[in-house]
Amino acid sequence: MSSRWTGSHKGKARWMGPDFLTVDVEDWPQSTVDPKSPISPRAFLNTHRLLDLLAEHRVKATFFVQSLVAEMFPSLVERIAWEGHEVASHGHSHIPLFNLTPDGLAADLLRSREILSHLIPQPVDGYRAPDFSVRQDTLWALEVLRDCGFRYSSSIFPFRGRRYGLEDRPPYPHPILRGLTEVPLSVFPLGGRHWPVAGGGYLRLYPYWITRWAMNRVHSLGRPVVVYLHPYELDPEEVTGFRGKIPFALYWSQSLNRKHTEAKLRRLLEEFRFIPIREGIDL
Repeated sequence: MSSRWTGSHKGKARWMGPDFLTVDVEDWPQSTVDPKSPISPRAFLNTHRLLDLLAEHRVKATFFVQSLVAEMFPSLVERIAWEGHEVASHGHSHIPLFNLTPDGLAADLLRSREILSHLIPQPVDGYRAPDFSVRQDTLWALEVLRDCGFRYSSSIFPFRGRRYGLEDRPPYPHPILRGLTEVPLSVFPLGGRHWPVAGGGYLRLYPYWITRWAMNRVHSLGRPVVVYLHPYELDPEEVTGFRGKIPFALYWSQSLNRKHTEAKLRRLLEEFRFIPIREGIDL
């Protein structure tokens, strides 16, 4: 572990270093509505839109790329790497870990790494589980991940969630197995519990002042913030224009506030400093 993080969990001083910006590159209908759906061109267009925004602000990030997207749009992955961002794995199929066996996960990981490694010169060291599905019943996946040659994971959400979460896990980067570091998603303490912040739906749904306040709260504990988002969250027309059948609750939760995501992200890029994960931990 880098000395950058030494004692970061002890809360002795306000965190003044850069935060981690991470992007989950996947296709919204395929990953959220129907896993049998083909990858759509919107995944390509929305990721390029996000890359343009990051280039405008001169910010580098870690892109966890689903290799199904990489197979369909190899030039997209090449651009991510060419512009100095880190390329990591988001698996191949976007099947949650609780629907895979250890052998199935190993095959998925190796296929993903082979596809991504063929497109970029840098090693693929990091992994993020689909749907943050490293939870109590899938902790076995960490050994599979390590044994497949990955050096860090950013898959655990240390809060009490309905679909995912491990509230008792450390909410800061830490060695989780020999040879494997976990960089968990960010939470902030309030009312005796941990609450998620600065990612995906939480970024979309929280007013910006809450996101900024919560990030500063994490900093006051001496910890960096792991911000995450999906390129499709910059696309307010995707859900409203979707022609397939979708439950109303899913439609509502996935479409709400998308039109404000880009403005919130711009403010984050202007007010905070960000780096890719590989620049902040020892590998």
